Amino acid sequence: MNEDPDVIIMGEDIAVAGGPWKTSEGLLDKFGSERVIDTPIAEMGFMGMALGAACTGLRPVVEIMFVEFLGVAIDQLSTEAAKFRYLSGGELSVPLVVRATTGAGLGFGAQHSQTLESWFYSTPGLKLSVMSSPQTAYGLLRSAINDNNPVVILEPRSLFANRDEVVRGDEGIIPLGKSRTITEGTEITIVGLGSTVESIKEASKEIKFSTEIIDLLSLIPWDKESILESVKKTGRLVTVEESPLTGGWGAEIISYISSKCFNDLKAPPFRITAPDTHIPFNEKLEKKYIPSVSYIKDSINSYLTTSEVPLAWWENGNG
Repeated sequence: MNEDPDVIIMGEDIAVAGGPWKTSEGLLDKFGSERVIDTPIAEMGFMGMALGAACTGLRPVVEIMFVEFLGVAIDQLSTEAAKFRYLSGGELSVPLVVRATTGAGLGFGAQHSQTLESWFYSTPGLKLSVMSSPQTAYGLLRSAINDNNPVVILEPRSLFANRDEVVRGDEGIIPLGKSRTITEGTEITIVGLGSTVESIKEASKEIKFSTEIIDLLSLIPWDKESILESVKKTGRLVTVEESPLTGGWGAEIISYISSKCFNDLKAPPFRITAPDTHIPFNEKLEKKYIPSVSYIKDSINSYLTTSEVPLAWWENGNG
């Protein structure tokens, strides 16, 4: 906002209150109410305002308190914003950024704890990324604001308390569509996204094999080349997802990779996911729902020892 006066932000409680998650604290005092805009509880309305602003020269950043609230505004995003460049024959660009918090782990219950990447995954014209750390939050958001297409940035709220050094400026920008290799290994490729990246890193300390850990970062587009190169080296692939099994993002990755390097695989790829059920409010059940560090560790150790896909916890009678 310092560098570009066309950048504005809008959303519920983002101005006077500093944001429901305090991610816009102090911006109203610095930039004023014409650029930091409190909106009514009317997501379809202010998403439409942002779309119009983007088409006429501004670069709006819309904050959605919970990703579920996009359900009442998704027409403006997927039917309109994602298609304006195409329908206008390239005359219109839509530099619109939508930030939305996602995920379980903080006890918000079934209606406020989903990840919902699947809502956007098959919409041409949208870009979609998921932050996993302070640096990726900064780098992806800066990249999204610079992009001339509508970009959705999903932010797992369970990570908001994490603190780390952040490289700012051009050096800290992370290109959309590129993954990040966290550790290099030779025996298995483990792909995480958002909140699962930290769980994978912790679990890998007790995995008795050489693991290559990749933070996917972007789902639209996703980094096919890097994942393919990694799996050709390791011969094994597992995705770790907070989303339910059915329709999860890992299914697309495993389908693509299996079709491109089937002969390089030493074991069938598999997915570690949440079950196909509502997210419980009860704290103990919620922790069971999310793929835990111990569950990830045990599943991958079993897979690497036997070369067979282990049963999910709800399939083996341990539910």
